[in-house]
Amino acid sequence: MNWLSNPKKAPLKKSLDAENEQEANIAIKIASELSDTVHIVSDDLIRTHIVKMEARNLSHWYADNRVLVDISMPVFQNRVTAIIGPSGCGKTTFLRDFNRMNDLISISRVSGQVLLDGQNIYEKDVNLVTLRKRVGMVFQKPNPFPMTIENNIAYGPHVHGIKNEEFQRIVESSLRKAALWNEVKDRLTDSALSLSGGQQQRLCIARALSVEPEVLLFDEPCSSLDPHATAKIEDLITKLKEEYTVVIVTHNMQQAARVSDYTAFFNLGELIEFNRTQKIFSSPERKMTEEYISGRFG
Repeated sequence: MNWLSNPKKAPLKKSLDAENEQEANIAIKIASELSDTVHIVSDDLIRTHIVKMEARNLSHWYADNRVLVDISMPVFQNRVTAIIGPSGCGKTTFLRDFNRMNDLISISRVSGQVLLDGQNIYEKDVNLVTLRKRVGMVFQKPNPFPMTIENNIAYGPHVHGIKNEEFQRIVESSLRKAALWNEVKDRLTDSALSLSGGQQQRLCIARALSVEPEVLLFDEPCSSLDPHATAKIEDLITKLKEEYTVVIVTHNMQQAARVSDYTAFFNLGELIEFNRTQKIFSSPERKMTEEYISGRFG
């Protein structure tokens, strides 16, 4: 029985020194399986990072409509990976496949694999509560619960059986990590709905952090925020990668360039190019990538 089917058997986070070679070999295998239409980072670069999650020949359908076509790419541990592409290219579907949120859609089905620390999250005996604890998600629009600020944070730990005496520590720690503590520490019993939009989004990030995930998925987290609130979220994402692996979907290419270490460009359900962000934005390998980044389409 593996950790995905039995939460009590969940392993500790892997150390870089112990696991680097094994994970690098897996990533290089992924690279060798990619289509010639996709440019991926070099073997030497792959060996410098642990692969935390991987898509392997991942396809996705809604009924008979195929929206993802054989996607294979790694997500590196303690790095920010941005997913860019025009509307309708499959970015959000791909992101939601990483913690099986699309399972909630009855006409949704997948083929291929998504691996988390080398284990396929689409195996039949996977415990979805455990999976979503390890792979948290922050949505496009802030969605705080209609309860107090502190209860928003304590809700997740309560569901997972954490003792009440731990709640105060978790609430403060999570709000500090989300850069919100100093703004709300004197109003923890106020309704979360009384916060501004940017504060609500940071509260949702704190709520995701409260259950100690390893991966954070962001689905256009700044799309409904003003520039000031957006800057705070971007600064927060940059800091979060010190402890977490981050994947962000964004329509804002400048945002991808600012916050990410790696960028994947999608179009019409296909992965066109994946590489270091600096490389993608300065000298992409594919003409389609260059045309999208320069604004010729999308």
